[in-house]
Amino acid sequence: MKAEEKEVKKTEEPKKETEAKSKEEKPVEEAIKSNEIIDEDKRAKRDVRNIRDKTFDKESWQPKTGLGKQIKEGEITSLSELLDEGMNILESEIIDILLPNMETDLLLIGQSKGKFGGGKRRVFRQTQKKTQEGNKPKFGTVAIIGNKNGFVGTGYGKSKETVPAREKSLRNAKLNVIKIRRGCGSWKCGCGEPHTIPFKVRGKSGSSIIELMPAPRGTGLKIEKECGKILELGGISDVWSKTFGQTKTKINLIKACFNALKQLSEIKVQGRIKEELKIIDDEIKEPVVKEEVSEEIGSETSKIESKAPKSTNRKFEETT
Repeated sequence: MKAEEKEVKKTEEPKKETEAKSKEEKPVEEAIKSNEIIDEDKRAKRDVRNIRDKTFDKESWQPKTGLGKQIKEGEITSLSELLDEGMNILESEIIDILLPNMETDLLLIGQSKGKFGGGKRRVFRQTQKKTQEGNKPKFGTVAIIGNKNGFVGTGYGKSKETVPAREKSLRNAKLNVIKIRRGCGSWKCGCGEPHTIPFKVRGKSGSSIIELMPAPRGTGLKIEKECGKILELGGISDVWSKTFGQTKTKINLIKACFNALKQLSEIKVQGRIKEELKIIDDEIKEPVVKEEVSEEIGSETSKIESKAPKSTNRKFEETT
């Protein structure tokens, strides 16, 4: 009996040691995971910037649709005409050609694990599926693109890994580009420049509702932070907003904001009101100053100076 008790004690001692080691390793593993999550977010944003900096090679692209072939041949050069006709964009490379100066960004829709719900906001929204084999995680992201001059698009991507999810969201954002109406619709402002929206609009997705209202110049974007990124890439600098419902669900709130921006171009406006509110449907073209004109003006002024008679001081000559 004594020999058996000694064997039981020997087996219990290594079990206790393994349990103590596992307890010590758990906080270390959690810390490593949290650092990996932060590194993934930084890596994702860095990769998005690298994608934006890369130039698109038009010659190596092989279009699969009729619209893509027309754009590659140069028959269609304007994105606004393409959207006005209601043509479906099925290839993301079309936007790469027609919007060469676009900017991209990822929205913070997820949250890392933290005590008392105080985890850091992150780019990826992680969900899990319980199976007999174990937990199967998936990652979702929301990407936005725009040129800060009347064009903006949003897209959602989901995958088992972070990199494919990010690529899906960017591709869907390019296929979902819309044109935004801008103007000076606030009664407190009369500057006549397209810095805000021309009238109040309302968008809904799920239980999240958002109202966008025109604001005077200098107000800024008085709206939720992630929705403000969408308006900034669309070229809107001043707006007031009001939200209703369950606004903590970021994806529904972003969709509601995008649906509100869609209504700006869907509402019919008379020509008289367009002039009053200074509504602009297309992008603002910057004035191009030709160098040849400036050179001609400089040559003409030099000729006039050469032909001008030189002033003579006769009084000084007479005195000498």
